[in-house]
Amino acid sequence: MSEPVGLRERKKWRTRKALIETAYRLFERQGYDGTTIAEIAAAAEVSTATFFNHFATKEDLVLTDDGEHLLQAGLDVLAARGADETAAGLVRRAMLRMLTEAGDGLCDPSAEPERIRLDLIISVPSLRATMLQRAFDAQQRLSAALCRSREGELDEIDAAAIVGAVTGAVFAAAQAALRQGAPLDEAMRRAIDLAAS
Repeated sequence: MSEPVGLRERKKWRTRKALIETAYRLFERQGYDGTTIAEIAAAAEVSTATFFNHFATKEDLVLTDDGEHLLQAGLDVLAARGADETAAGLVRRAMLRMLTEAGDGLCDPSAEPERIRLDLIISVPSLRATMLQRAFDAQQRLSAALCRSREGELDEIDAAAIVGAVTGAVFAAAQAALRQGAPLDEAMRRAIDLAAS
């Protein structure tokens, strides 16, 4: 998500970004469970009320609502498919569009905060469970959109298999990149290309 245009929106966006980045630093130093909302707010030099204006919980801070924006970018690509495009090629293009959108916002896979965020999601059981549920929901929506875009050519099972192959490859590559300290964005692009070829 790019920085908003209006002054008020820019200020909100900067505060939100500061809270996220501050929290990630504290989580790295003190652990997720060992960090309180009050500590995050104090370190970001805002009140706890300001924290709650942006996030309902610590979990919401890590699992930001940018996911819906990114998913919509992929759904938009699937809705506007090219005539000669294969189903796998269409999913590849949708996933690359989502990755590009992520690079323009708070979930930029080439930035350090995203590495920390993904590491938290993998290592904190409650975050992992919520993220998996969101991922399954996103896969269903992408599969349904792919099926609609290929009406009469592709059934629900095939659409789910294609989307699942690509999204599964991206998740697995991201985990491997985190373990190796490799660049996330490159690993995700490679996974998309391999799974959608």
